Amino acid sequence: MTTIQLDARSLSSGTLDSVTKLSPFQTIQSTCQKPTVEQLNQLDLAELISVCQRHRYPEQAPFSELMRRYKSHVDRQLYHLAPDWSDRADLAQEVWIRVYRNLNRLQSPVKFKGWMSRITTNLFYDELRKRKRHAGTLSLDAPRHLDDGQVDWEIASEDPSPVDTMMTHEFYERLQAAIAELPEVFRTTIVLREIQGLPYEEIAEITGVSLGTVKSRIARARYRLQGDLKRYIDGQQSA
Repeated sequence: MTTIQLDARSLSSGTLDSVTKLSPFQTIQSTCQKPTVEQLNQLDLAELISVCQRHRYPEQAPFSELMRRYKSHVDRQLYHLAPDWSDRADLAQEVWIRVYRNLNRLQSPVKFKGWMSRITTNLFYDELRKRKRHAGTLSLDAPRHLDDGQVDWEIASEDPSPVDTMMTHEFYERLQAAIAELPEVFRTTIVLREIQGLPYEEIAEITGVSLGTVKSRIARARYRLQGDLKRYIDGQQSA
């Protein structure tokens, strides 16, 4: 029989440490203590969701980390769905309330992004129906004109770089305007595909239509956008 003896030098060596060292996720799961910000920052999405799901409702620290990672995702989606709504921040807050209340129902953490996009899209359409009932004439298929004849468009740019040229600024302004001018069904699918980067299958699930319909709407939306932007570029070149 072979006897393995460990002296003090062996016990203090990095070899034993490498065997017994726990990952940040394992450390969090093996203790009842609240995770630290540093530990949460090192988790991948699936691990972070698992930590959020340890209780009926997420603890403050892990949920704050989840919001930090995906706040811009929600804000961008709402911007492209409703560019002329001044209360998008309130809608974004409602999205996160729904995520908080229902996160334990999410069975596959890897599908979190699509699941959250579905919540955002459903909230948008709920609010749209309310506004149409109250306003009657509300239309998202055209920009909102101000009293002085100018068009009120907001540029989707967070802390724009000083080196951005006016041409680039105008191009993206035209792109945002073109997206906003799309019919609602086209705008939703193109935002989910091109802005959020979701696969066709998830978009079909979110919008409740067939895969073929999703592909058709995206193709038609792209065609409209390309035509609109081509006219803009041609006009700039001939100016």
